Amino acid sequence: MEYFLDFGYVGLFFGSFLASTIIPLSSEILLGGMLLAGGNPWLCFVLATAGNGLGSVTSYGLGYLGKWQWIEKWMRVKKETLEKQQKVILKWSSLAALFCWLPFVGDVLAIGLGFYRMPFWKTTFFMFLGKALRYLFWIGLWLILQTIHHAEGKIALL
Repeated sequence: MEYFLDFGYVGLFFGSFLASTIIPLSSEILLGGMLLAGGNPWLCFVLATAGNGLGSVTSYGLGYLGKWQWIEKWMRVKKETLEKQQKVILKWSSLAALFCWLPFVGDVLAIGLGFYRMPFWKTTFFMFLGKALRYLFWIGLWLILQTIHHAEGKIALL
């Protein structure tokens, strides 16, 4: 994880990209690390959202190609797992992409959305929306904590 932080904003982008695939990384920890290192919260928001969203679009694309050998080899997702998600995906269609931010489940969901040929642009929109809302939550929490911290510092000076 520190490896990505050594590369600053570029590391946040690529770490967030990889975290939205089957690779076990936490983009939230990367985001927090960048914020603690003094990164611009809004630039971090944009880069984490873009990287994570593009990672999910990549997973969608692999699912869309529909080659089980690739899905099982590169994404480590079994056919049975996607078949279990079929009801949810077919019921909610592209709206299910709002939950692609969820750890583990979201990665497989992105693959399933592609595999079951959900509309690309609509699915991509909801993927990015879900991820953006997640990062907005963390950035908002960070800004609130920063405000409290600065206010406490001013009170202590009195």
